[in-house]
Formats: sequence, C-alpha cells, structure tokens
Amino acid sequence: MKLEVTTANMRVLECFSSETRVRMIELLNEKPYNIGEMAEALGLSSAIITKHIQKLEECGIVATESLVGKRGTQKRCTLKLDQLTLVLRTNAAEEQIGQKRFTVDLPVGQYTVYEVRPTCGLASNEKRIGMMDDPRYFDDPEHTRAEHLWFASGYVEYRIPNYLVGSETASGLSISLEICSEAPQYNENWPSDITFSVNGTDLATWTCPGDFGSRRGQYTPSWWVDTQYGLHKTLSITDNGTFIDGVQFSGTRISQLNIRAGQELRFRISCPETAAHCGGVSLFGKGFGNYPQDIRVTIAV
Repeated sequence: MKLEVTTANMRVLECFSSETRVRMIELLNEKPYNIGEMAEALGLSSAIITKHIQKLEECGIVATESLVGKRGTQKRCTLKLDQLTLVLRTNAAEEQIGQKRFTVDLPVGQYTVYEVRPTCGLASNEKRIGMMDDPRYFDDPEHTRAEHLWFASGYVEYRIPNYLVGSETASGLSISLEICSEAPQYNENWPSDITFSVNGTDLATWTCPGDFGSRRGQYTPSWWVDTQYGLHKTLSITDNGTFIDGVQFSGTRISQLNIRAGQELRFRISCPETAAHCGGVSLFGKGFGNYPQDIRVTIAV
C-alpha cells in the first residue's frame, strides 16, 4: 500500500508515533494474538491494548475478529497490511516512472443515481436534509450539499469525470473514501457486506465491522448525535488485480475495465438486501468523520 504524506492521512501516520503500537505490530508480525495475550506480552492492561488496537484497526493496519474461547469471547488480532510505502514527493515519483495521472474529489452528496431503503438520510454541515428515513429526499436539490449520507440497503452511484484524451487508456484506478455500516443510531458490532463496482463490474466486497459512534468524529459537527465516523479505505485496480488497503480482493484487472477516452465512468457503492451481512452503508465527506476528504479518485494513464 502507498500512502501520501499529507494531513489527510494524519491518523494513519500517527499510528507509528507510539512505541507501544510499533511493539504491537512487531508481535503481530510473528503470529496472531488476542488482546489478553498481547497485554501480557507487553506488560500493559487489556484496556490500553484495546484502545491501541482500535486505532490500528480504524486505519486498516490490523484486522480483528471475535472468537469463542474457554473464558468467553476473545478478540483475535492479525496484521492486515504486509507493507506500507510513504510517498513524500508525489509529482517527482510520477515523473520518474513516466506516468500521467489526474485526481478529482467527488462530494458524497453528488451521486447521480440511487436506490435506498430506510434507515436512510442526508446531512450537510449545518442541518439534516429533508426528513429522516424517507428515500424521496435523496432527490432533494440540496442533496448535492450532503457531507454525510446513509442507507440500510441499496446503492448510490457517482459519475467519475473522464479526462483521458485520444488513444489514452487507464493503467490504474484508485478510489479512497471514509465509510462504515448503517444501524439505527449506531452499533459498533454491525457487519455489512459493501460492494464496490465500476461500470457494472463488481470489483470487491468488503465486510465492514460496524457503525461507529461511541466517540465523536474529529470533523463531525457538534450538533450531530448519531454515527460519528467511518474507516478510511482505498480501493485500487491495477494490472495485478483489485485491492483494498493493499490486500487483494479479486482478480479483476484494470485492463478488463477497458477505461478509455470518451467512456462514461460509473462508480457504485452498494449493500444489497441479499447480502449475507446486510448492514447498510454510511458515507462521510470532508465535513464529517475523521478524514477531511470527499471520495477521492485517481486515474493513472
């Protein structure tokens, strides 16, 4: 996984500012640990380890799963990333490999097509947009101002600007966003199978662990009381397949999407009612959650 050293990625960069978190990563490099085992190995309380694991998990560095053990439920922790490359000079790196690219930020409220079912709604920085749990308000002209939207099942679809010219074709596509499940109010143990697709081709289905609201999002307005933030995820489609945060989710390659000049680019985020975990979708723009960005799309030529 490549990570640009920018203020938008501060939460990930901060993961490595703590000696305790680095020691935890060292342990997980050897084998999976549960919270109690890690606390014993590091001589710290389980409560402290749990807080550090939560931060590492939110940033996609560590994955956890709940297992039934001899003394009740245990949280098993594993490393999710194999490597993380810090990109300090993006422009210089692009010149070195001779690669042209363009990046655009899509506000979460600027979807072009939708089909959603309650619980659902929209909010700007200042107020709720329309009535709660009424899908009709996804057509409200103010929907373009939304910084946060949510739905229990269905999809939203965005049109990605296509700036390719002539015979150019896309050699890579990267989409990063802040996202989580959707439960009434919030529920941090609320798995949801969320599928990402481009031009009707399903690329990856990721299971979000929950809908997060137990602490306030860094950029969430003070008046908002429900879901507070999501997880920052990066979907990448390359010559080698489709990845989320550096982990391969499918074998779909960028060449199979055949992205070329003049072609419509449609990006869909969905959680169908038929999903094994139909836990909905919550999306966060730059004015909500923990990351000051909208849906950021980069196309490499």
